Amino acid sequence: MGVPSSGILSEIFLPNIEALHIEHLTKKHMTINYFCHVNAILLIIDSNHTNIQAILTDFNSTHLNLHITSETEQSNKINYLDISIQKTAHNIRIAIYRKPTFTDTIIPYSSNHPTQHKYAAIRYLCNRLHIPVTKGRI
Repeated sequence: MGVPSSGILSEIFLPNIEALHIEHLTKKHMTINYFCHVNAILLIIDSNHTNIQAILTDFNSTHLNLHITSETEQSNKINYLDISIQKTAHNIRIAIYRKPTFTDTIIPYSSNHPTQHKYAAIRYLCNRLHIPVTKGRI
């Protein structure tokens, strides 16, 4: 996304597409649950009743400029946003997921960055702990 307005436009465009098509598609493909955060979608499906390729085909046909790709669980585990979800025999385990490029570095207080940037980095980390989760949209 190259221009400053692109984030705003995507926040208008994607929920509109979602409102028009997602309910129909999730019912058609008998998905168990649907979660979306910005451009990351998590679908919970029963692979005995649902074909992931059919879902991809239908999702990609909602608009010419959308191209959705899939990632399926490997060894009963999938990473979504910053969490790792692992399916066990009787429940699920959730852990924090960090990409291999994650450095765990924040702005040092002794650096020459503006003070508001330093405080913003800490607020960002604190706010991530308190993200409200609702059905459908995270």
